[in-house]
Amino acid sequence: MKISTILDQIELGSFALPVFQRGYVWNRKQVRGLMFSLYRRYPIGSLLVWVTNATNTDIRGDKKTYGNTVRLILDGQQRITTLYGIIRGKPPKFFDGDIDVIKGLFFNVEEETFEYYRPSIMKGNPLWVDITELMNSKAIKMWAGFANTPEFAEKQYIYLDRLNNLSQIVDIDLHIEEVTGEEKTIDIVVDIFNRVNSGGTKLSKGDLALAKICAEWPEAREEMKAMIKKWADAGYNFKLDWLLRCVNAVITGEAYFSALENVDIITFKHGLYETEKLINKLLNYISGRLGLDHDRVLGSLYSFPLMARYLYQRNGHLQDYRERDKLLFWYIHTILWGRYSGSTESVLSQDLEAIKDTDKAIDRLIELLRQNRGSLEIQPSDFWGWSTGARFYPLLYMMTRVCRSKDFETGIELSSSTLGKGTALQVHHIFPKALLYEHGYSKPNVNAIANFTFLTQETNILISDRAPEEYFEEYERKNPGVLASHWIPMDRNLWKVENYLDFLEARRKLLAKEANKFLQSLLKGRETKELAISETLELRGTPIGSITDAAEEVELRRINEWVVSQGLPKGDFSFELVDPTTGKLLAYIDLAWPNGLQEGYSQPVAVVINEGQEMLSLLTRAGFKWFTNFDDFKFYVKTIILGEEINV
Repeated sequence: MKISTILDQIELGSFALPVFQRGYVWNRKQVRGLMFSLYRRYPIGSLLVWVTNATNTDIRGDKKTYGNTVRLILDGQQRITTLYGIIRGKPPKFFDGDIDVIKGLFFNVEEETFEYYRPSIMKGNPLWVDITELMNSKAIKMWAGFANTPEFAEKQYIYLDRLNNLSQIVDIDLHIEEVTGEEKTIDIVVDIFNRVNSGGTKLSKGDLALAKICAEWPEAREEMKAMIKKWADAGYNFKLDWLLRCVNAVITGEAYFSALENVDIITFKHGLYETEKLINKLLNYISGRLGLDHDRVLGSLYSFPLMARYLYQRNGHLQDYRERDKLLFWYIHTILWGRYSGSTESVLSQDLEAIKDTDKAIDRLIELLRQNRGSLEIQPSDFWGWSTGARFYPLLYMMTRVCRSKDFETGIELSSSTLGKGTALQVHHIFPKALLYEHGYSKPNVNAIANFTFLTQETNILISDRAPEEYFEEYERKNPGVLASHWIPMDRNLWKVENYLDFLEARRKLLAKEANKFLQSLLKGRETKELAISETLELRGTPIGSITDAAEEVELRRINEWVVSQGLPKGDFSFELVDPTTGKLLAYIDLAWPNGLQEGYSQPVAVVINEGQEMLSLLTRAGFKWFTNFDDFKFYVKTIILGEEINV
């Protein structure tokens, strides 16, 4: 089928634009490469479309198409979107990407090259031709300018030939492969696509499920993005795929996206808006009862589809605080033991099956955790981890907010009701890093979770780098009991830097005791029966990697914001790198794009700060391209990902 016909069919609604699936991810280098190949008549590959049912499908321009099929472009979406933007001179209605990539492309009739508009070399230079203008005015009109200019008269017909050659790319035929048949489920189509397109963008089952939904309800993606933005404004950064999985679980009670195949649009719309309400309620439970009020401490995002379904089965209302607390008990343990790290769909499917019978559903969920874990009792060794990315970091933050910890300076309880929703506390190193490094302690010990506590910003600044044996005495006199509220061992000998490792061991025991006490209060209502914990500190293999302090976090957030400003996706903070075979947690990566900065087109990327060779070797083995500073990372993004030329 000719390119011009494909674009016409998009306008008529017979073809669904590829932006239904995911955002536009190509960069300028890729666009120039496509146009060069078409101009030279090099092959650019075929298209793969899925012919599926879509009666009365909404299309752009508020028109309707009255047929029972629509062709969803699976392989070739970036190419077709690029051609649509350049040839039609505007982005498609549902364009979701960097608009500068598909506008302002010029062709040099002398050198036969493609470049984006640069006033310094193109303004007033007739050798540079706006491709969009050429496509809409045809070559003969552009040629007139050369014919009437003496200096170009000699080559006017050469230029005309080149302009014609470029303008006629709309007549190029592209081969179209069609996937048809009622037996072609989402799972089958995704498998076909990923096998055919092994070298390009991988299509997830969520992408294809959303493609089908948007073919019948084009506004679905924008509605979902609006919800994502509301949560982001409240401090929670979620993704479309996650929201879609929540909706799927609520509507169908299933983990796999294939369950959405037979869901009509009316049901989906209702389910989406219902899911938004359920997620809001869950966030209120978690922030209000547990104090986990922003995404850096939220954890276990894939427990939300399960909890949303649980609420939906009960019409959005739990019986009482006991049921709420028991559900939160389960949620906390999914964080601590990485319930949804690794094979998310299979584990979620198992858990959704466990709650189909609503009677004693939470008990069955907790029992599944015990079967997988062996014991849910927290031991001191569980606080052996280090870094603000460790799984027990949210537990420490939660304990600070719900167990009446007090600010050292003011003596005011650091509860969520005191601070206000969305107010994040600052991480405080009890023994300052500089002091510990000066005495030869290793990075994992310096940044151990047991050396963290949370304080207000003002108090954190006041303490600065003072030694504990100095400021502990001062604040205990000023606010008696304030140290114990942070589970600080009161043996003065442990406050000395030479006894730091003994301090950590003693505090881990106090933290484990308090954590079990609080978790038992959730499980048993208001009971606070203490669990027995081992007096022996048994060290377990711990993952490597860390975001060790506020300065590192600020820098990583700056990097992430810059990436987004370039029209690229956000990275994941403290990304859990899991062994795909064993499910063992190997490392916390400071900032990662596990699917690449352009999903499927580039390899996984990581930015790590102040990490050792062990982390870098692990990243290399896992297939990540890694960077240890912003400048090198920025150069990579600009030159390789965005295809910009930088003079060094």
